Amino acid sequence: MEYQDILYTVKDGAAHITINRPDKYNAFRGQTCEELIHAFNKAGWDKSVGVIVLSGAGDKAFCTGGDQSAHEGQYDGRGTIGLPMEDLHSIIRDVPKPVIAKVQGFAIGGGNVLATICDMTIAGDRAQFGQVGPKVGSVDPGYGTAFLARVVGEKKAREIWYMCRRYNAQEALEMGLVNKVVPHDELDAEVDRWCAEIMEKSPTAIALAKRSFNMDTEHQRGIAGLGMLGLSLYYDTDESKEGGIAFKEKRKPDFRKFKG
Repeated sequence: MEYQDILYTVKDGAAHITINRPDKYNAFRGQTCEELIHAFNKAGWDKSVGVIVLSGAGDKAFCTGGDQSAHEGQYDGRGTIGLPMEDLHSIIRDVPKPVIAKVQGFAIGGGNVLATICDMTIAGDRAQFGQVGPKVGSVDPGYGTAFLARVVGEKKAREIWYMCRRYNAQEALEMGLVNKVVPHDELDAEVDRWCAEIMEKSPTAIALAKRSFNMDTEHQRGIAGLGMLGLSLYYDTDESKEGGIAFKEKRKPDFRKFKG
């Protein structure tokens, strides 16, 4: 596959997969997701690769979720919601290599979900995390909710989704959403150090450990499949559409009119 939306490089045994849409704050469309899935498969089964780093191009964003400009009521790719999110989330978990999210800016919406699902997350001190789904007529009813609760705790996960607030890197560290925060200019070097440490370890032992961790939450794959089906039906409602319309018109959505 020839990549249009991502960059793929291998350095010292670490595969670097970079969402290369900085003009869109690294928001993903169907094409982006397809390329990410292909790249994770490529890196995951390359025996010369011991660790995978997921990042976003530029200084402003890691990833800001689905590209609202890439669809009119529906995304442009395959999958239950027009984006193969179940497949993308699953491959990050399924590859037998640790996946590190390198977050240098906004990790919002679907980008926050990606950072959550990665095995580890290292953030620069300018990073911001948060969800926006209920503000724009959407939600991640799978790993983005259920697995988030495992990572940060039930109460905090509900706060993140119900309130749609932003959290800085230090707050994300304190809640367990990230492993380490470093100054923005030291982020690349810190990630390289973590990769080098991982490369010294037994790849089979790490693969077994990752599988073991995943087994504890494997039932959430089924939750995600059912949730995405429900989400596809929700996207067809006027309530959901109000969120997208309001976002484009740069106004607050009026969701309450659909509850009368």
